[in-house]
Amino acid sequence: MRELFHDQLESIFVDLAAICSQVEGAVRGATDALLSGDAEIAERVISADDAIDLAHIRVEDTAFSLLSLQAPVAGDLRVVVAALRMVTELERMGDLSVHVAKIARLRVPHVAVPEEIRPTVSRMAQVAEDMVGAVHRVITTRDVAAALEVRRDDDEMDRLRRQSFTELLSDGWTHGVEAAVDVVLLGRYYERIADHAVSVAGRVVYIVTGEFPAGVRA
Repeated sequence: MRELFHDQLESIFVDLAAICSQVEGAVRGATDALLSGDAEIAERVISADDAIDLAHIRVEDTAFSLLSLQAPVAGDLRVVVAALRMVTELERMGDLSVHVAKIARLRVPHVAVPEEIRPTVSRMAQVAEDMVGAVHRVITTRDVAAALEVRRDDDEMDRLRRQSFTELLSDGWTHGVEAAVDVVLLGRYYERIADHAVSVAGRVVYIVTGEFPAGVRA
């Protein structure tokens, strides 16, 4: 019975890694749609979110089943509770990717990101995608050192977010309020993806060590 329990526990992490891989693809696809103005790519990202939502439900069902039938304690309980939090964070990252794709779709046949701010938004998108990829590896390996490294990329995201505001508020901005609102929202979406990535990585640290790293809420 105990061996079956640990197999089920391990299966949760396999599912979490798979969801994280789906989210990484969603971030990449949403960015492609955004920077190319491709409505078809945007639609694929939006439609694919249903699969992430269903996977979220499956992980929750497995975790709640373990809680009710196995009554885990100590370290095992910590793993199950952390997994529930992690899958919710991953699902939200998928939702944020959909928000990016919807901005891309809304502006078709035009591109939502003006040319002069494109390098900043592109870099924010790349950092977000890289962080999701790093989290995928952390979930798979449960490497504490790699999990702690994720925060380093978040510092760059914060810097890019401030830079985007500087560019929007400059005298050279000539694209009006609508484009400015799009850029502000996009910055917020990518920043939140990064924040969730830090949180998921921090929960892996908690699973392994029993302690949350500084800056990650329980």
